[in-house]
Amino acid sequence: MTSTSPVRYPDLRDPSVMTRRAWVLVVLNVLIPGTAQLLAGSRRLGRFGTRATFVLWAFAIIAVAGYFLARPVFITVATNPIALWVAQAAILFYAGLWIALTLDTLRLVRLVRVGPRARAAVAGVAVVALVVAGGSAAYGIMVAGVTRQAVGDVFAGQTVAPPVDGRYNFLLLGGDAGADRDGLRPDSISVVSVEAETGKSTIIGIPRNMEYVPFVAGSPMADLYPDGYGWDGCDVDVCLMNSIYTEVELYHSDLYPDAEANGSRPGIEGVRDAAEGILGITIQYYVLIDMQGFADLIDSLGGITIDVADRMPITDEVDENGQPYDPDTQWIEPGVQLMDGYTALSYARIRVNSNDYERMERQRDVQEAVIQQFEPAKVLAKFQDVAQAGARVVNTDIPQAVVGQFVDLAGKSRSQEIARLNLVPPEVDPEDPDFAYVLELVASALVLSTAESDEG
Repeated sequence: MTSTSPVRYPDLRDPSVMTRRAWVLVVLNVLIPGTAQLLAGSRRLGRFGTRATFVLWAFAIIAVAGYFLARPVFITVATNPIALWVAQAAILFYAGLWIALTLDTLRLVRLVRVGPRARAAVAGVAVVALVVAGGSAAYGIMVAGVTRQAVGDVFAGQTVAPPVDGRYNFLLLGGDAGADRDGLRPDSISVVSVEAETGKSTIIGIPRNMEYVPFVAGSPMADLYPDGYGWDGCDVDVCLMNSIYTEVELYHSDLYPDAEANGSRPGIEGVRDAAEGILGITIQYYVLIDMQGFADLIDSLGGITIDVADRMPITDEVDENGQPYDPDTQWIEPGVQLMDGYTALSYARIRVNSNDYERMERQRDVQEAVIQQFEPAKVLAKFQDVAQAGARVVNTDIPQAVVGQFVDLAGKSRSQEIARLNLVPPEVDPEDPDFAYVLELVASALVLSTAESDEG
């Protein structure tokens, strides 16, 4: 710019010149923070501001490219606690810089010299930019902080396990731990087997009431029950598959001394050993979904929609005809219902006029409804509530280091049909299971899944 530049050396007596200059400076400050100072103010501050802006743009371009070209790496970095600390500090720095540059731009504009009709508009645009910058920065800092806390709370595992026979196997437990219940009980037990290369998934359902389950060789529980759990009795009242968690927690937690250090619990490790013994596969990780936490999550999302098949009362206190003793009992009506957290949790837990298999199915209905109805707009609008509720919903020993890899694997899985194998009647009798036949069923299901992936 020369000494005759109307931007740096304007004619202060001409309101039309000052108005045009004001719009130029304000718009440039919005588009490329720092350029207003380069043209009309401190060039040193302007150079610092524009360089910082270009560095921010470069990181943004790298992040976008990483998201589309190397998503696992992007997610791993984006969920790393140190990276999130750095992100919070960077956002705070840029927010402070942009606010300082905007206020300095307003000083350079010299509003008193701007045309009277344009003054409010010029000042309004600058203030809106200031509010947007400050608000966006505050939201970004909050998101980074909540994400860091949620990641730390959920992904507490320490051991990164490789695939076995080309598969990752996850023990998926649906726990039921309401305020009126003593402890958490895994009422829904499944194993999700995912091909490491293709993401092709097979879900194997294990009945909670399966009896005489074997433990995998080498398990400390196998030494206590060499002929199967409960064959000669057990240390709790009922010797079923989901009793293993309770028994280990209450009486045999010393058998799994490293469980908590690895982000697990002794009871979960006992159930994992049983699932491996039943299915004949290695299970690398577990995921525990707490149904009570689901109620909080559902409320944070504004409810979920479920198609209810039969009318059912929200109570277990009924007469011989299945009718509640209390005439004021709330009912869940048949048809498509929008449920809050309390109603959805009740729907999953009701035992009246149903069996264990139907109850387990309703639990899966609730879990799937939450996943399918996670609308991005709702999540963003209530991110803090959703993240905090999510941390109460999920416990897992999946390490933070592999979160990105598994998110990418989940994306592959969603694009394919999920195979299912339920170890229930008539194929398998939970009261007297033929475990040799179960091994054949599982092996066949996994072989078929691999064959279908190869054909695809």
